[in-house]
Amino acid sequence: MKSPADCATMADIRSEIDRLDEELVRLFAARAAYIDRAGELKATLGLPARITPRVEEVVANVRRHALAHGLPPELVEKLWRRLIDWSIAREESVLGPDSLRGDKRDDRDGD
Repeated sequence: MKSPADCATMADIRSEIDRLDEELVRLFAARAAYIDRAGELKATLGLPARITPRVEEVVANVRRHALAHGLPPELVEKLWRRLIDWSIAREESVLGPDSLRGDKRDDRDGD
């Protein structure tokens, strides 16, 4: 792994970006495995996919992480809200749509 300052050419930069993209996809796949397990547990607990207090907790966490790493929290929030929506849709494939279950606005175990 080269630091950005150690990249002397565009080929170096592109290679490092491609490496990071692969790592991000690996991390998203790992996150999806936890989302799948959350969907299984929510099904047994009768919980909806979207638990609003947990969604807002996740967003607050990533905004804090963005600030700590020098990224604009608004941009990271937008990205994460899309990721959360995708995650909820993934859970709904197991649970069924929340519109049929109702958002209990419960803060237990929501992801």
